[in-house]
Amino acid sequence: MEELLLQTLPSKEQIQELPLFQNLPLQQIHVIHSIEQCLALEQELKTCALLGFDTESKPTFKVGEVSTGPHLIQLASQDKAYLFQINPEILAFLKPVFENRDQVKVGFGLKNDAHLFRKKGIELNSVIELSKCFSAFGFSNPMGLKNAMALLFQVNFPKSKKISTSNWARKILTPHQIQYAAADAYAPVLIFEKLLALGLLPKHIPNSSLKLRIRPNKIKAETEA
Repeated sequence: MEELLLQTLPSKEQIQELPLFQNLPLQQIHVIHSIEQCLALEQELKTCALLGFDTESKPTFKVGEVSTGPHLIQLASQDKAYLFQINPEILAFLKPVFENRDQVKVGFGLKNDAHLFRKKGIELNSVIELSKCFSAFGFSNPMGLKNAMALLFQVNFPKSKKISTSNWARKILTPHQIQYAAADAYAPVLIFEKLLALGLLPKHIPNSSLKLRIRPNKIKAETEA
């Protein structure tokens, strides 16, 4: 742990030379656009103690234009990503997940997401802003997702401005959009687990009970070893 804490953040040039981040395979990424699909995975989603979380909205370019987003909401577990193309029914389905205090939602840059959700009548509970969890490494400013992945896992997490500013309200997402959106929800799960293992999460997180719920088999094996 001490060795990890003494690491310095690689430069932009060094990050470009690191191995590429391995995203979830496409068969483990589910694009959801109907309430029927939501109901089919309801129990699966409810059993997740930990969910990576992000949103995407169609960009606004005109002065004074108000965003109608989020148009896509991404949730991810340790082995799956769920990309919800938002309509009122799907948003209503997701509301209990975001308001559930027993399901931890983790991500980066979630302040704007909280604002968008509040406008939709949804309060985010048990949400952890991971960008502020790196003070033990000597970083007083918020850490971005790309830098966090480089620091903790020595990988290059690609961030494309072209994809991030693409039309997220389109009916059929492109393969590049699907991969990008899934990665933005999946990577925070890996970061949370690493910070949890290092004991670097905020003190109000119930570490012991959460560990048992997140990966019971893994924790059990480590305990018995």
